[in-house]
Amino acid sequence: MDSAFLITAFATLFVVIDPPGLVPLFIALTQGMDTARRRAMARRACLIAAFLLLVFGLFGEKILGFIGISMPAFRIAGGILLFLTALDMLFERRTQRREGQLPDPDHDPSVFPLATPLIAGPGAIATMILLMGQAGDGISAKLGVILLLGAIMLVTFLFLLASPPIERLLGRTGTVVITRLLGMLLAALSVQFVIDGVRQTGLIAG
Repeated sequence: MDSAFLITAFATLFVVIDPPGLVPLFIALTQGMDTARRRAMARRACLIAAFLLLVFGLFGEKILGFIGISMPAFRIAGGILLFLTALDMLFERRTQRREGQLPDPDHDPSVFPLATPLIAGPGAIATMILLMGQAGDGISAKLGVILLLGAIMLVTFLFLLASPPIERLLGRTGTVVITRLLGMLLAALSVQFVIDGVRQTGLIAG
């Protein structure tokens, strides 16, 4: 199992899902809830998101093949999608769009918008398909990606549970700085996805 690939996979999933960026939104979505209910919401949202991402990671490539889309084409499209997500993060449009999705106070936010599209959004789904495609046919590499997904979901769950003190610690400025840094990293990773996709088409030399 290539450790460099696993590190890149972990970084990509972490940046796309963006657990720190979910903190202020989780607080807003669960305002007025007690600790037990807030924990239940976080657990349910992470489990549902993990299931969705796992399904797309395992069967997304077969679905693409059925409708006639090659992995290089999807890798290029996924890279472009991730780049647009990075731009949203860099210019704060992502936070503004997420905040515009807040439901009414009586709505259970664990499925929507927490599980999807905030955690398992289009960028995360595309990333899982791309990473499982990059893992090739090796069982160990695919299992590594699945375990990394589980680790990211655990990290996300812990961030959601610790959201009140984290928000107080970081403040508005700290949250913005972290979001910008993650956006820069995601932009670089998305360009690499596009380069890899174009290389697989044979248009440029390996």
